Amino acid sequence: MFDNLKKIQELKRMQDALKAERETVEKKGVSVTVNGGMEVERITLNSALDQEETEQVLRQCVNEANKNIQKRIAKMMMDSGMGGLSL
Repeated sequence: MFDNLKKIQELKRMQDALKAERETVEKKGVSVTVNGGMEVERITLNSALDQEETEQVLRQCVNEANKNIQKRIAKMMMDSGMGGLSL
C-alpha cells in the first residue's frame, strides 16, 4: 500500500514537471506554444497572411507542437523509469 502511495506521489511530481515543459513552433510568422499538459498557452498570428493561409499554418503549428511535446514527455518518462509504471 505504501509503495502505491509513493508511486502516486511520484506521478504527481512528474505531472507537475511535465506541465512546466513548453514547446513553441513558428511558421510564417505564426507561432503556437503548448505545455506538457497539452494545453495551448499562446498563439501569435501574422496579420499579413490571409485567413485560409493563417488557418493552415496555425493547424500545422498546433499539430507539430503537440507531436513534439508528446515526444519530450515520452522521453522524460522513459529516462525516469516511469515508462512501464503499474500501480
